[in-house]
Amino acid sequence: MSAVWCNGQPAGADTLAAAALVNYGHFTSLRCVDAAVRGLDLHLARLQEGTRALFGSELDPARVRFEARQAWEAAGHRDAWLRLTVFSRAFDFRAPLKPVAPDLLVSVTPATDWTGSPLRVRPVVFRRHRPEIKHVGTFALFDLRRQAMAEGWDDALFVDEARQLIEGSTWNLGFWDGQGVTWPAGPALRGTQERLLQRGLEALGVPQRIRPLGLDELEGFGAAFACNARGVRAIGAVGGQAFSAAEGWESLLAQALAACPWQPL
Repeated sequence: MSAVWCNGQPAGADTLAAAALVNYGHFTSLRCVDAAVRGLDLHLARLQEGTRALFGSELDPARVRFEARQAWEAAGHRDAWLRLTVFSRAFDFRAPLKPVAPDLLVSVTPATDWTGSPLRVRPVVFRRHRPEIKHVGTFALFDLRRQAMAEGWDDALFVDEARQLIEGSTWNLGFWDGQGVTWPAGPALRGTQERLLQRGLEALGVPQRIRPLGLDELEGFGAAFACNARGVRAIGAVGGQAFSAAEGWESLLAQALAACPWQPL
């Protein structure tokens, strides 16, 4: 069960209904351990940018940190997942240009790691709306994942009409060639975990490239991986292209994350 707070108070049914029925807003998900978060600066920037874009107003980072920590402390989990959702009960879809004050919904659940066998993912032609914003419009993401699973895959991987890779349903992806990491340059939601890995790999001096990457180019890579706020997971196959168990990349990515400090709420 999640503990849910809104604007610093336990959220009631009316608040949750207001957030759900309009379904207009944005969010970020993060792991909080001992009141600290890796990439907190990235999460705060994401929330500020999304609030300006969707509501024409500002969201004070100090408020976000205070309310997030308050919810984390109240839930009583040392290691927890926090989802910070920004919506506005004052938003009127009939007058969407009117600036409105943001509401902040914080849900807290015990943390779990993203574990399991390597993912087998099905390429699907799809590009999310406003990919630069982590918005709450997730129907297509989950529906395409469901369709892929119904056909025996683990998840969906989004590609464009030219078969260039974009992102997974709820994750970014990278490819290891034995020397460095290649990141697809498609119009994806750039996740905080992806950015943390890029920071850490740069600090370690590991070569990286961000470029358009087609499905027909994957044979040259020894390993592929998915990453999101929950962690990193191997990809075993993209469509008909399988990846062997190349060595070294998992420990390297772990070192890259370890190079990124935890930031206090």
